[in-house]
Amino acid sequence: MSTSILRTADAWWVATPDGARKVDTTARTTGELLTGPLTTVGDPVPVDGLTLLSPITAPCRVIAQMTNYVSHVRDAGMNPSTVPLTFFRKSSGSISGPDDDIVRPPHVRLLDYEAEIGLVIGEDNQIAGLVITNDVSARDLQLPKTQFYESKSYPTFTPTGPVLVLLDAGEFDRFAELRLRLWVNGELRQDMTADDMIYPPAEALRGLTRFQRLDPGDLVLTGTPVGTALSAPPKPVEMIASLLPAATKWRMFFKTQAKNPKYLKDGDVVEIAIATDDGKLDLGRQRTVVKV
Repeated sequence: MSTSILRTADAWWVATPDGARKVDTTARTTGELLTGPLTTVGDPVPVDGLTLLSPITAPCRVIAQMTNYVSHVRDAGMNPSTVPLTFFRKSSGSISGPDDDIVRPPHVRLLDYEAEIGLVIGEDNQIAGLVITNDVSARDLQLPKTQFYESKSYPTFTPTGPVLVLLDAGEFDRFAELRLRLWVNGELRQDMTADDMIYPPAEALRGLTRFQRLDPGDLVLTGTPVGTALSAPPKPVEMIASLLPAATKWRMFFKTQAKNPKYLKDGDVVEIAIATDDGKLDLGRQRTVVKV
């Protein structure tokens, strides 16, 4: 049976049907917590009364898979069968809590969202648990620079939590049944199960650990399904744009994208829920507000 871990400024907690019970630990980081016992002490307290922080502590490695959902790849105008297993890094300084504001830097105009399942690493490069993440992206920086680190690493660009769900072996067999849903101001934008993944967790981690060391508490984002604000232009437009000088092409692209109402604006409320349809495996619900 899964164990749901919560974190506040002064303690770690285990969520139970009766409320949250404090973990008897001196762990200061997620990695330390995952390598020790989870003995609880004291009486339960209401979860609603806790001010939750991200259950993933920084510093840690934050690594993300690119274009890992069939639906997202097709929406980008690519062939899923030809997409390689690729990764990029994010700064752990981008991690924020499940109810913290997403702060858009003044120079960013095209702010996008990506609901993702985060894999939390335990001992021996094993997956210890799962967590909701939002891979917030500054598209107007990401695309013309053809690199991801800056555009995805600003503070608050990786809202994480509310809970870290530690799974037993049997529960992990249901990973593909997890449904990712994201709303902006109550409008459902993303709705897809993890069965749409091209490279599932075991395959992705085998590829990643060939070249990247992982330690307990590290976070691996597993990609996002279709439904982000960014969408590929129609093929005829793309073909014409490919004939233009780079500066002209990007100027036209961003002029068009600026008219897209799906990019995040000041005051927008972003909510993410990830769970199996029967609710037996539930990563909780995240709610953040965009601030400029």
